[in-house]
Amino acid sequence: MATEHFDVLIVGAGLSGIGAGYHLQANCPGKTYAILEGREAIGGTWDLFRYPGIRSDSDMYTLGYSFKPWRQAKAIADGPSILNYVRETAAEYGIDRKIRYGHHVKRASWSSETATWTVEAQHEGQSVSVSCNFLYMCAGYYDYAAGYTPDFAGVESFGGRIVHPQHWPADVDYAGKTVVVIGSGATAVTLVPEMAKTASHVTMLQRSPTYVVSRPAEDGIANWLRAKLPAMTAYGITRWKNVLMQMLFFNIARKKPEKTKAQLIDLVRGHLGPDYDVETHFTPSYNPWDQRLCLVPDADLFDALKTGKASVVTDHIETFTPTGLKLKSGKTLDADIVVTATGLQMQLLSGMELVVDGKVADLSKAMSYKGMMFSDVPNLASAFGYTNASWTLKADLTSEYVCKLINHMDRNGLAFCVPRLDEAGMEVEPWLDFSSGYVQRAMAKFPKQGVKKPWKAYQNYALDLMALKLGKVDDGAMKFSRKKAKEAKEAA
Repeated sequence: MATEHFDVLIVGAGLSGIGAGYHLQANCPGKTYAILEGREAIGGTWDLFRYPGIRSDSDMYTLGYSFKPWRQAKAIADGPSILNYVRETAAEYGIDRKIRYGHHVKRASWSSETATWTVEAQHEGQSVSVSCNFLYMCAGYYDYAAGYTPDFAGVESFGGRIVHPQHWPADVDYAGKTVVVIGSGATAVTLVPEMAKTASHVTMLQRSPTYVVSRPAEDGIANWLRAKLPAMTAYGITRWKNVLMQMLFFNIARKKPEKTKAQLIDLVRGHLGPDYDVETHFTPSYNPWDQRLCLVPDADLFDALKTGKASVVTDHIETFTPTGLKLKSGKTLDADIVVTATGLQMQLLSGMELVVDGKVADLSKAMSYKGMMFSDVPNLASAFGYTNASWTLKADLTSEYVCKLINHMDRNGLAFCVPRLDEAGMEVEPWLDFSSGYVQRAMAKFPKQGVKKPWKAYQNYALDLMALKLGKVDDGAMKFSRKKAKEAKEAA
């Protein structure tokens, strides 16, 4: 049976994949495409995560798509609202009709002879093959199968329930229960105030503090603009306002880390009062943006701490016990439920094996091109958002650039493109310059980046906007082939 073929194959039907479908339809209207989704639903992260209080940690005016205004009053939105926004977008533009559910990609093989990718996926226990000219990975950056949980001593002795937020069971009843949440990242600071509403008490147990910043759940300026101006105009103004504010804050934090650190900690002290031990529990050892800052809407975490419904303990776990946890300080914490908000496991290209002309590609030795493609890998791009701003800002730009690249090849009769690093001995850096544990655990398996364009990922929306929207596609590093290898042989 002939393998089904598309011009473009998108992997992943989450925030990035649905956006990619829109951009393809808008900018490459003649192209056929399909979306392979490993799960049985649209939404990716926003469908997978069901833990209490799940919400964005970026404002929806930048996490939302460039082409579809966010119309709700809350800028820091809850997970179900974001999921509805993604599904609404897919239905509105007919993108949902392009999705093949339950297709978990396992392998992609490139042939220069035919200038095609053949993608193998598992579907209902069977292997399915689909071919395409261009492969666009929108599968996120972490393993959907399991989150990260350290090997804690004594876990088997614990008489209560242990839950990881990535796979939250529907039957967890924490009302009136004593809960310990292990972790201090975005998930932990979301869970604690939400669970504290009905739990007897919630303790956030952290090894070390994180920067926690409160901001209003609603953007007053955005709501005012939306009442006065057409939706797209108001959305565009708010989007740029927030982008520029994020960039300004990030640059100040990098240039004046000590001053920024002091200001952030003073804000926490202002919320919790002079008697709270901010030094121990909310003063990180690292500089702002060495790890991602944690955002809490309307100071909800601080309010839970002030009411006594929640508390923070900074210590290390020695062992689980039948009734809770014993800490290295000698202190004990009782718990009916322990939530291990201990992070994600990063995964490149959904864990798919990549083969180029019969040889397995080792992407840990590849260089990242413009933060979206890989050296020596033809006709493949991957959406990866910003670490210091909203994911969708970069995903939108990447999708527009992929369309620009495809159209350039069509206009010039080119069969495929491949980034080539011709400069021997270029200094390399980790793909992500972040000290977070989940990043450090994974970076050895990820591509590297260079120290200058187009091999450096700047994590800067304004620079990327200039480079990707206005920059040349044929930049010298991107090599093009006019003919398929088979046609070239025949012509000779």
